Amino acid sequence: MSIGPHCHIHPTAVIGDGVTVGADVTVGPHAVLTGPLTIGDRCWIGASVVIGAPPEILGAAHPDSWREPAPHRGIVIGPGTTIREFSTIHQGSERATTVGAGCFVMNRVSVEHDVQIGDRCVIAAGSTFAGHVSVGDGANIGMHTVVHQHRIVGAGVVTGMGTVVVKDVPPYAKAFGNPVALRGVNRIGMSRSGIGDADIDAVARLYATGGGGAVPPSLAAAFAWWRERATNPLTFPVTA
Repeated sequence: MSIGPHCHIHPTAVIGDGVTVGADVTVGPHAVLTGPLTIGDRCWIGASVVIGAPPEILGAAHPDSWREPAPHRGIVIGPGTTIREFSTIHQGSERATTVGAGCFVMNRVSVEHDVQIGDRCVIAAGSTFAGHVSVGDGANIGMHTVVHQHRIVGAGVVTGMGTVVVKDVPPYAKAFGNPVALRGVNRIGMSRSGIGDADIDAVARLYATGGGGAVPPSLAAAFAWWRERATNPLTFPVTA
């Protein structure tokens, strides 16, 4: 166990072996942090958060990991991330479970084994990410969204409250419903992230025409990241 300088850790928190905590980290009452786990600088971990529980897989090892690191792939939490009360993040089984830098994870969120969430994501209360999900940078996940195993959520996506994501959602899409449907582009989120009107309009045309048109060069990397991973893409046309 390694604790960085200027941390504020409540005396009821449990921190096991194999945990590395950066500088200026706050850990609230009754939080349980077990290794292998790395938490970056300036993170805020709320009351009763559990980070490091074994993956929820039948037959997976369930050791008393508050005494020694679990035999799993570990967890990495990026710097400047907030994780609110009662949220749970599980150890990876095949790759590290990760939450990127500058994320805001609200209360009662469940991040299952092997999930990888990008930087600057906002995850609203009660959302669940099943195993092996990947989420691109800057996604905004609405309250009580459920993401099915192995699904890919692109950069800059916004989902509505209660959305059930059973397909791979393309970058900068606005998606909601059960089953999930593409509802255009996330104009507000794109604008707030500094993307210009011309590029926003280009992505809107791309989706409105069922995939026709060119991806703006400034957004090409986000689309390439999604295309490399997506195996069950959310299909066009856009629904109103």
